[in-house]
Amino acid sequence: MVQPGSHQVLLSWWRTHAIAQVEHQAVNERVHDDAGWSPRYLFNTAMSAGIAILGLLLSSPAVVIGAMLISPLMGPIIGLGFALATADAHQIKRATIALIGGSIFAVLFCALLVLMSPLQNVTTEIAARTRPNLFDLIVALFSALAGSYATIRGRAGTIVGVAIATALMPPLAVIGFGLATWNGTVFFGSLLLFVTNFVTIALTAAVMARIYGFGPTLSPHQTVFQSIAIIGTLALLAVPLGLSLRRIAFENFANIYARQAVKEVFGGQSRISQLDLDFHSVPLKLSATVLTPNYRANANRDIERAFAKAAGQGAAVSIEQYRVGTGPGAAEAAAIQAAASQTSVGSIDAEIADLVERLALVAGVDEGQILVDRDNRRARVTATTLPGAQLAAYHMLELRVARIEPGWTITLVPPAAPLPTVTWGDGDASDAAAPDQAGRAALGEAIWAAKRLGLAIDVRGPAARTTPIIDALTKAGVSATRVGGGAAVTMRWAVPDPDTPPVAASPVAATPSTTAAATTPATVAGG
Repeated sequence: MVQPGSHQVLLSWWRTHAIAQVEHQAVNERVHDDAGWSPRYLFNTAMSAGIAILGLLLSSPAVVIGAMLISPLMGPIIGLGFALATADAHQIKRATIALIGGSIFAVLFCALLVLMSPLQNVTTEIAARTRPNLFDLIVALFSALAGSYATIRGRAGTIVGVAIATALMPPLAVIGFGLATWNGTVFFGSLLLFVTNFVTIALTAAVMARIYGFGPTLSPHQTVFQSIAIIGTLALLAVPLGLSLRRIAFENFANIYARQAVKEVFGGQSRISQLDLDFHSVPLKLSATVLTPNYRANANRDIERAFAKAAGQGAAVSIEQYRVGTGPGAAEAAAIQAAASQTSVGSIDAEIADLVERLALVAGVDEGQILVDRDNRRARVTATTLPGAQLAAYHMLELRVARIEPGWTITLVPPAAPLPTVTWGDGDASDAAAPDQAGRAALGEAIWAAKRLGLAIDVRGPAARTTPIIDALTKAGVSATRVGGGAAVTMRWAVPDPDTPPVAASPVAATPSTTAAATTPATVAGG
């Protein structure tokens, strides 16, 4: 039990044995020197960012760690934390300019390297930094504690700087990747991670500085304002992180409830060979393989009720049952038989889910805009409208998406953007020469987009030049009609006749069969 006045004893001990041993002036000078903008800071930022983005593109953790060894970001962010602790407005401005300026420079430098690189795929290292969660916050917190303590106790160095850079430089590099590839999912996901880490490190450094006696001249009013600001900011961070933690806790308990529900229905003699929960599905999808001596006719319904009662949430249940004997080794033999006869629906679903996630990241679309035919290994991605983007940009995006899944046929459906103009070489309007190189490219883009959208094309221009264009479109399977003359050959999407049914694009997904694994939000068809 803490005796009255014991907290004053602890405070007195802390002041005499911890705070008194810190050389506050020397620490302030060192923090001030490291927190500003300088040519060395700019150079090291560029080198660290360059190594980091190359490591991310190569999906090499070792190269990413190498980038952290030369990252100079510890100086400005620790300086910002100490400036917040001492309410030094000039130092806050100086450190903020250095940190934001260096961050923007790193993002633009990484974006430039990505544009120059032939590798522009979303690797696992990049994808891992697009969905911040509670563990990322803990990494930032520990990094700030290590960096602040080392700075205060005079032990700052490269190794401690690596801890700070781990939480800041890789997200900056991923932001640059998202900017260069025009991928909003990657860009905003990594931006959220960077902001979370940045705020956490700065506030933790400020708290550590106050604990070690920095800012003793602050008035009670300033201290109260500072405390309210820090607590308010942490509270704002706590809302999404609390929701994330609640989600993680639910997933852990849901797995427990699912196993309990299966055991409750099948009894003690059964054995669960495989159990999967798809938390992205609405409703939640529960699939399992059970080895049991007695077949349960209503197992799906009974397990659904038991799970809903325990978890407070319904689920779509799919149970595969394998009858086994009760003798020694019977369950093990059945498990081997189940594995041999079934690649595992769960593993197939996991493969499809990973495919959908990768396609959504690279294409910058929601997972609900992806249609997958797993039997024929085909996928259809409906692209979102990009401001100012022409059809060639969507065609390039399809080629990029297709490269990440060489075993799949990937089709990207663009929006009905304006068709390009077919250009010709020298000659007057009656000249029937073929289109020039740019004109052939424009015709190819029109054919590609028309086949993806299933739309007809109206061609306008002189007859001598529109005839070969219409012939080329028709030969490629595109409905084309000449609608008028003019000096230039132009194409536009045909306006459908109200009395004529619209032409539908060729479907990519096969009709789902009774064993189709329909995963939400992406639609999956197959047998």
